[in-house]
This record gives sequence, C-alpha cells and structure tokens, in this order.
Amino acid sequence: MPTNFVGAATAQIQNGELFGIPLRVRFTPAVYVYTYGDGSSATVTTPGQTWASLGQAQFTPTPTSHVYREPGVYSAHVDIRYSAQVDLGAGWVDVTGQLTTPGPTQDVRILEAHTALVAHTCAEDPAGIGC
Repeated sequence: MPTNFVGAATAQIQNGELFGIPLRVRFTPAVYVYTYGDGSSATVTTPGQTWASLGQAQFTPTPTSHVYREPGVYSAHVDIRYSAQVDLGAGWVDVTGQLTTPGPTQDVRILEAHTALVAHTCAEDPAGIGC
C-alpha cells in the first residue's frame, strides 16, 4: 500500500549587506526530492499533502507517496531546493541556480499484514477469526 509523504517549507527572507549596500534575499521552495530509503526517489515541485486535505481515502496513491516492496525499516528524507531572488532596493531579481537544504532522516517502519475474509465484524462476533 502507498505510504504518503508530506514536506513542509515556506519562503524565507534574509536581510543583509553586501559591500556596504543593504539587500534582501528571498529563498522560495522550488523542488522537493523525496528519498525513500530503499534506493528509489521522487523529484516533484509540490511538497505533497495529506490524504484528508486531498479529499482522498487513506492508502491511495499521491504524487509523493511510495510503495515499499519489502517489510523493514527505511531511512527516508526530503531535500528541498530553493530558488533565490535578491532585492537591492529596486525590486526582486532572480538569482541563477538553486540552494539545496537536506532534510532530517526519519525512520519508516514497514510491516506486513495478513488478512482473511470473514462473515462478521469483531463487534458482531467477538470470538471470530482475527478478533
């Protein structure tokens, strides 16, 4: 089943000075690189959303979800590439290139479940299979 990943990043403005001239630099999230820990990754331009905010049922595929093929513990993370603009007092000007910030690693535990079709729910038959 798909495991859904959601990144979080916002635009940041830093004030500073260059050669005595005041300036502002704006860093805006542009690309999200999801590394799932099993050798696969996805590069997307949106941070992803929860299933609820997408109006989707849990475990449906999303642009940032991933299906692990084997149970285990996987070290996943998202790196965010920021585009930059500079303002020397006359408005924002694009800066060529992107700045990548690595995200913290999060261990994801993938389990395997076995199910069986039964005639009644556990509420209906508390002694039933799997209850």
